[in-house]
Amino acid sequence: MAAHVHQPKSDAPHLPVLIDAILENVDVSGVWLDGTFGAGGYSRAFLEAGSDTVIGVDRDPMVFEMAQTWAAEYGERLKLVEGTFSDLDTLAADLQPLDGIVLDLGVSSMQLDQAERGFSFLRDGPLDMRMAQDGPSAADLVNGADEALIADILFQYGEERASRRIARAIISARPITTTARLAEVIEGVLPKSKPGQSHPATRSFQAIRIAVNDEFGQLIKGLEAAERALKPGGQLAVVSFHSLEDRIVKKFMAARAGATGGGSRYAPEIEKDDPTFTLTPRRAIAADKDELARNPRARSAKLRVATRTDTLPRASDRAGLGLPKLALKELF
Repeated sequence: MAAHVHQPKSDAPHLPVLIDAILENVDVSGVWLDGTFGAGGYSRAFLEAGSDTVIGVDRDPMVFEMAQTWAAEYGERLKLVEGTFSDLDTLAADLQPLDGIVLDLGVSSMQLDQAERGFSFLRDGPLDMRMAQDGPSAADLVNGADEALIADILFQYGEERASRRIARAIISARPITTTARLAEVIEGVLPKSKPGQSHPATRSFQAIRIAVNDEFGQLIKGLEAAERALKPGGQLAVVSFHSLEDRIVKKFMAARAGATGGGSRYAPEIEKDDPTFTLTPRRAIAADKDELARNPRARSAKLRVATRTDTLPRASDRAGLGLPKLALKELF
């Protein structure tokens, strides 16, 4: 296991969440793939800790433009590839099997800080939210979907209890073209936040972003791709930031480790497939007090790590992985 190392150089836009916990629970040697490159925090930390090569994958071309200020210092050890982590086994085909894969499922703070990307209700900008900057936008969804679909998205992806009320308000207010206007519409039908509570539009913006970027579908495909790309003994480290994502990761890893299924005293034992992963450690890891003090973004983060066995990869039962029903069908 890798020892504690210093944080990556301070010019990175944000601290990589749970990086010390990751480095304490994985072997960074060999070839690692950072499937959500973002500001490059994980990639830099792995390279500093001794990885031979890191492949940085991201679907947002802007992150690679920003990385040009520092990427050259690592030379051929850092390879940057534009694409989605759902295709990571294809994108890294010439360097497989991989020694490890790390995925940070949170939206990048760089994207939130750029008003023109339309991710945040805190900065007025066009209603966009596309990570890859192509395909249907949040404005297309908000202004084109029917009331029932908008309500389902808000409820299933954002766990927003007032989803139907908000959906009716959105329909009445269309067209909606900016983040400020959408936030205003949502605020108008919800109780005012009490001190310490999140903004009333938080859950709705999260839900719309997830839908626009097919984040749950991408996550399942990425986990399956990781299973195909990792060598026996290779490690998969996933950091999630809300309960729906963590539930999917937890159920996938548990199923692959043979921890699900089985009989009861009323039914015979169900024959289980050989595990493709082992859980290392068995439970999720949360941020400690020191990290929470220096990086509030880590408050809701959970890290899960699994180690690949030599069992051949297999198809997933996606319906059993805790996916919202909407995630099992195409929205656009």
